[in-house]
Amino acid sequence: MKLVKQNTEQKLSDLLFIAKRLEVTTIQELPPSGSYRKYFRLFCGLQTFIGAFNPEPKENLAFIHFSKHFINCGLKVPEIIAEDIDNHIYIHTDLGDTTLFSFLEQNRKKQIFPENAINIYKQVLIDLIKFQFEAGKELDYSFCYPRESFDRQSMMWDLNYFKYYFLKLAKVNFDEQKLENDFEVFVNYLLKADCIYFLYRDFQSRNIMLKNNIVYYIDYQGGRRGPLYYDAASLLYDAKANIPQNVREELLDYYINLVKKIIYVDELEFRSMYYGYVLIRIMQAMGAYGFRGFYEKKEHFLRSIPYALQNLDWLLNNLKIPVKIPTLIRVLEHLTVSEELMKYNEKIFPESSLCVHIQSFSYLKGLPIDKSGHGGGFIFDCRVLPNPGKYSEYENNNGKDSVVKDFLDNDEEVKQFLQNVYKIVEQSVEKYISRNFTHLQIAFGCTGGQHRSVFCAEKLAAHLKLKYQINIELEHTNKNNWKK
Repeated sequence: MKLVKQNTEQKLSDLLFIAKRLEVTTIQELPPSGSYRKYFRLFCGLQTFIGAFNPEPKENLAFIHFSKHFINCGLKVPEIIAEDIDNHIYIHTDLGDTTLFSFLEQNRKKQIFPENAINIYKQVLIDLIKFQFEAGKELDYSFCYPRESFDRQSMMWDLNYFKYYFLKLAKVNFDEQKLENDFEVFVNYLLKADCIYFLYRDFQSRNIMLKNNIVYYIDYQGGRRGPLYYDAASLLYDAKANIPQNVREELLDYYINLVKKIIYVDELEFRSMYYGYVLIRIMQAMGAYGFRGFYEKKEHFLRSIPYALQNLDWLLNNLKIPVKIPTLIRVLEHLTVSEELMKYNEKIFPESSLCVHIQSFSYLKGLPIDKSGHGGGFIFDCRVLPNPGKYSEYENNNGKDSVVKDFLDNDEEVKQFLQNVYKIVEQSVEKYISRNFTHLQIAFGCTGGQHRSVFCAEKLAAHLKLKYQINIELEHTNKNNWKK
C-alpha cells in the first residue's frame, strides 16, 4: 500500500511538472472523506495544488468535464490544471481547507446559528440556481456517472442503501415486502416532479468551500439530471450543519422566490414535493452513515445520526406525505424513539464537559502554571522547530499572522511535529471524555512566546474544535511582550 501511495505521489509530481514546469517540494496526503478517492496537497514553493487519485475513470471524466463546463458558465469551482486518465489522476487548484461546515463550527457560539452564515447560504442558493438552470441546460449528460438521471433506479438504490446499511445494521425489525411496496409508492410520487434540471447530488456544507470571502464548490462528480427539490433539501437538511428550523424556512422562501423568477411555481405543490425529497435525502444520508459507520467502523460518521433523527422527528410531526406509505412511516417513527440507537450514540459520543486549555508561552518567562488545580496535561517544546523570529522580516509579526503561518505551514518538520502532537493529544482527549474528566491543559513554548508556540497553539485549537464537541480555551500568555 505504501508503494502504491509513493507511486501515486510521484505520478502527480511528474504530471504537474509537465503541465506547469513546477517542481513539487512537499506532498501532504489529506484526511480521507466519505469516498475512496485520495487527495494530496502539492507544495511548489508558495504555490499549492490539489492532486487526486481515483481508480474509477468514468467518475474522473465526469468531474473533469463538469469542472470545465461550470467554469465556462462562470461558476466558482476548481480549475483543472492537468489530467492523466490512464493513471487515474488529475490536478486542480487549491481552494484551502475552510468548508462551510467548518465555518459554522468555528462561528457558532452557544449553539446560536451565526447571522453572517445566513447571507452565505443565500449566496449558495443563488449559485444553486445557476447550476440547476444555466449550467444544466448545456451540460453534456453523457459524462454522468453512474447514471444520467435521478430516475426510478437511482431512487430505489438509495432506499435500499438505507434499508440494508442502516435499518439492517441498526437491527430494526420490519416487513421487507411491505416496506418494498411502500418504496414503490413513494418513488412513484417523487417521479411526478420534472427531472430536467442539473442535480448536484451531494450539495451540502462539506462540499462548499470558503476562500478569500468567495464561495466555491467541489465534489459534483455524481451530478445528473433531476428535480429542483433534491439539492435544496440536501443543503438545508444537512445533518451536522444543524440549521435551525426557522432559518431553514427563511432560506426555503428565498430559494422559492429565486425559482419563481425563472419558471412558474405553484407554491403549495412545490413545498409538498420538496419535503418528499427532504425525506428521501435523509434516508440516503442515513444509509451512508450506516455503511461508513456501522459497516466500515468509521465512528465519526455516526455523529451525524442524532441530527438526522432530529430532522426526521420534525418531519414526521409536522408534515404529511400525500401518499399512503404506512410501513415506511412506522419504521421511521421507530427510529426516532429507538433505545438501541440512543444507547449506542450515548455510549460512543457522550455529552462532555471537558475543557481543554491551550496556551503559548515563552521559556524566558518560565513554565506555565496550572490554575485549574487538576494537574496533568502536556508541555510541547517548539524550540526544535525553524524559528521565523531569526529573520528580520518576521520580527514584528506573530504566529497568528499569515506570513508566519505560511513560513511554518510549508516546513516538513513543523508538519511532522504537529501530526505527532495531534496523535498524543487526541488519545488523552478521548480518554478524558470517556472518564468524564473536566480539564486538560496543553502548553506550547518557544524562546519568545511569539511565533512558533503561538502558531502551534492556534493549530491545535482549530484541529480539536473540528473533531470534538468540547470546550476550548486559547491563551497566549506572552502577548503583551510581542514585538510590534
